[in-house]
Amino acid sequence: MTAIQPATATKPRYEILDGLRGVAAVIVVIFHLFETYSKGLPYQILNHGYLAVDFFFVLSGFVVGYAYDDRWSRGMTFGAFCKRRIIRLQPLLVFGTLIGGLLFFMGADHPAFQSLIDTPWWIVCLLVIWGGTVLPIPPSWDVRGWVETNPLNGATWSLMWEYVANLVYALVLRRLGLRTLSILAVLAAALTFTVCMNLEPFGILEARAYAAYTIVGGWSLSPDQILMAFSRLAYPFIIGLIISRVATLKINIPRHGFVACALVLAAILVMPRVGGDNPTNFWMNGLYETISILLIFPVVIMMGRGSTVAGEKYEGLCKFLGNISYPLYVTHYPLIYMQMSWAATHPDAPLGTHIFMGVSYFILAVGLAYAAMKLFDEPVRAWLSAKFLTKSKKKQALR
Repeated sequence: MTAIQPATATKPRYEILDGLRGVAAVIVVIFHLFETYSKGLPYQILNHGYLAVDFFFVLSGFVVGYAYDDRWSRGMTFGAFCKRRIIRLQPLLVFGTLIGGLLFFMGADHPAFQSLIDTPWWIVCLLVIWGGTVLPIPPSWDVRGWVETNPLNGATWSLMWEYVANLVYALVLRRLGLRTLSILAVLAAALTFTVCMNLEPFGILEARAYAAYTIVGGWSLSPDQILMAFSRLAYPFIIGLIISRVATLKINIPRHGFVACALVLAAILVMPRVGGDNPTNFWMNGLYETISILLIFPVVIMMGRGSTVAGEKYEGLCKFLGNISYPLYVTHYPLIYMQMSWAATHPDAPLGTHIFMGVSYFILAVGLAYAAMKLFDEPVRAWLSAKFLTKSKKKQALR
């Protein structure tokens, strides 16, 4: 979920990849809005919207390698890298958790969330503080009952793993050559295949029989969820890093590159459950997700990298989608809790009313994200950059 910020002015900016990040974020929000009415994984509308997280990890690997690989040789320290990543990611994570705290009790009408009413306000304050650090909430603090790493803003689980990927990159991956990275990518690909095809031999995945033959998961700290999160992170991030280092790994779309990339990405994410709801055909869905993660997402990144934006209209659209993507992802889920509560307490409302409310929540999510970006994230990041990054540059200049 990181904006592509070249290390030097001579590096091109990949507007299409910015735009694709926004397309994926929009689909995630719509996927969650539809999930409220889902009867289970095989029946979800925009069925594979959760694969957007795996796409984000591929993009993150590419962005981190592209933006930072050559800075280490120019004197960037581990501390300076951490400062940059924290300044980029943390303000909005704190903001999203705060929104979750402010809206916490507004979802208490949902039958599954009624225990929220008995939660003291000071517990909510502690959850805001703890959740704003990106550290996972201890299971004993699970006030919602979903065992999320952040019960105020469930979608932030992937940001915790984003931090893990960044730390592993800074400490290990940046030092490795292409051959070693390729070996790691093959091993990680095998793990992805194993998880998607339900071949894991140690019995860890038995706890998620409800989600067999799918990569969905990762939002809590149980052994099966940790395995899911790691498998979703490892190959995508490594392959994205490899693509960033090999200049020839790009595919040129002569005209309308953004449209072509966006259509491919959207098609993958909205594809109905492959094999349907027949358990004997579940393996088909596992194979579909394996191919999407291992092959199609990297190809989409290469297409976006090798193509150019056609015209100012698409350039402006890509810029807007790229800017709004991270704020939208990190702030929308507290609104989903509210939508779930409204839908549960108005089951007999006309279909048109449900559609109206869903569209309203989507518009509210986009508006909240834009306001968070302009009124909070940009000013806070500018202040933090001036306070912490400018001093680092001055110290390097004095050396």
